[in-house]
Amino acid sequence: MLLTLDVGNTNIVVGVYEGQDLVQHWRVRTDRERTADEHGLLMTHLLQYASIANEQIRGVIISNVVPPMTDALQGMARRFFHVEPIFVSHDLPLGVPIRYHDPREVGADRLVNAVAAIHKYGAPAIVVDFGTATTLDVISPQGEYLGGCIMAGIGISAEALFRTAARLPRIELVAPEHVIGRTTVEAMQSGIMFGYAGAIDALVERIYRELGCEAPVVATGGLAERVAVETRTIRHVDPWLTLEGLRIIWERVTGGVA
Repeated sequence: MLLTLDVGNTNIVVGVYEGQDLVQHWRVRTDRERTADEHGLLMTHLLQYASIANEQIRGVIISNVVPPMTDALQGMARRFFHVEPIFVSHDLPLGVPIRYHDPREVGADRLVNAVAAIHKYGAPAIVVDFGTATTLDVISPQGEYLGGCIMAGIGISAEALFRTAARLPRIELVAPEHVIGRTTVEAMQSGIMFGYAGAIDALVERIYRELGCEAPVVATGGLAERVAVETRTIRHVDPWLTLEGLRIIWERVTGGVA
C-alpha cells in the first residue's frame, strides 16, 4: 500500500492506495508545530481506524508547500513506516517538461496536479485548485507545464471581510438563490461565490486566447464542487486529483505499484 500526503497551508489531505485504487482518504488540519512523533501517531490512528497496519505501507510520497514541516514529515515516514519518503519537486522524473522561468518556484501541488490532469484528461488541460490560494495551472497541447495564475482563496477572502469590516459576519460559503442579495449574508455569499465563478471564467477565457485553443478545465480542492456549478468553463470536478498525481509520480520514480 502507498501512503500519499498532500500538505497544504490549511489542510493535509491523506490517501491510501492499494494498487491503483484509492481505498481510504482523510483531511486533517495543517499544524506546523507537530513533531515527527505526533505526525506518526496521527497517521497510525487514521490507518488503524481503517484496519490498515503500518507494516502494510510500503511507500510514502509527499507534496509539501510548507517547507518547515519537511523534517518532521521525513522523520515520521522513517520511524513509523520504515521507508524513505519521496518529496515531490521539479527534480523528479515527472514526465512533464516545466516551462516556468525558474522551475524551483513551482509549488509541488501544482506539478502533481499537472501530472494527474495529463494522465486522466490529456493535453492541453487547465487545472483549477480551490485551496488556501486558488490556482490555475496550464498544460500545453504538447504536454508541457506552462505556468498559470494565483489568486487569494475563497476562504481567505471571506475571512478578510469578516475581520476587517466590523458589521460583516462570518458566512457559509454557498451560493445564494439570487445574485441580488436581500440580506447582508446573501449579499456576501453572492459577491464571493458568483464573483469567484466569474473570475475563473474570465481567466480561463484569457488562457484560451493565449493557448490558441480551448482545453478541458478540471477543478479540484475543497470548494471545487460548490464553485464549479456556477461557472461556464469548468467541465470536470475531481476532488482526489492531487492524490492521484502522487500515486502516478511514485510509480514513475520507483517503477513499482503500491
